[in-house]
Amino acid sequence: MQTEVLSSQPPKQLVIASRESRLAMWQAEHVQVALQKLYPSCDVSILGMTTRGDQILDRTLSKVGGKGLFVKELEAALEDGHADLAVHSLKDVPMDLPPGFALAAVLSREDPRDAFVSNQFESLDALPSGSVVGTSSLRREALLRARYPQLRVQPLRGNLDTRLRKLDAGDYAAIILAAAGLKRLGLADRIRTVLEPEVSLPAAGQGALGIEIASARGDVAGWLAPLHDVRTAYAVSAERAVSRALAGGCEVPLAAYADWHGERLLLRGFVAMPDGSRILRAEACTTPTSEAAADALGLEVAEALAEQGAHEIVRAVRGDVARPENA
Repeated sequence: MQTEVLSSQPPKQLVIASRESRLAMWQAEHVQVALQKLYPSCDVSILGMTTRGDQILDRTLSKVGGKGLFVKELEAALEDGHADLAVHSLKDVPMDLPPGFALAAVLSREDPRDAFVSNQFESLDALPSGSVVGTSSLRREALLRARYPQLRVQPLRGNLDTRLRKLDAGDYAAIILAAAGLKRLGLADRIRTVLEPEVSLPAAGQGALGIEIASARGDVAGWLAPLHDVRTAYAVSAERAVSRALAGGCEVPLAAYADWHGERLLLRGFVAMPDGSRILRAEACTTPTSEAAADALGLEVAEALAEQGAHEIVRAVRGDVARPENA
């Protein structure tokens, strides 16, 4: 992920491109503070931007172009020189970046798990039959439909605060969110239950922050190098390799989660039909010594899923994306 060219001179000025949601700005400010500690004389500023993904709230991402809608405007700012780096939640970053861009650093991971949020109920098991559960993720939807067929799963778009307001307005009995976002914004008390990976396997990159740059900016890559967390980078690299190999995107219910057990990295993955009628699972473990080894672990899990019929599911789902969300 990192460019080998390092800069011997500290930066005088750095501009961070960020979405303008409260969570995205927290993430950008988190990197801003880290860079200011590294380079006290540097002027580190944030360029707030609105992306198409933020503007289109009446349809699910799988219907309007996918995760790339959250990064294209930020990449334009990198390309034209208005910004030096962009901070992303890695689960929102497409598995293949456009030519001319690179992930220069991956920061230490926050809690990667999903969180159950409700004002009335303590857990998914406590929800009465027919309760409406909101989620923006086909991955979560498939798991909910398979494990809790008595519940009604409805789409939930908007930034984190908007989703919480919809819950508080009574539109949903419960919603499922990423625990990391709630914790980063000081909203951990809204979490009723954290869903363990055995119940809700996280999305590739969930809980991790990635810093994107123009690939020609070796100077910026060098300045960002101290922020790079190797163990997190290996884990998310393995996860993203699964999704990349299976051509996964937000229109395909796919999960990939790697966690460390000492020096061993355990990677688990699944591919599912959106209605939960079929879920394929696979896992593998290795001791990675490079990002290439982590990628190879991801390919191993992807191949195991493919042998079970993952590509058939991907083709079926992509041929069905025009149907209503809950058809």
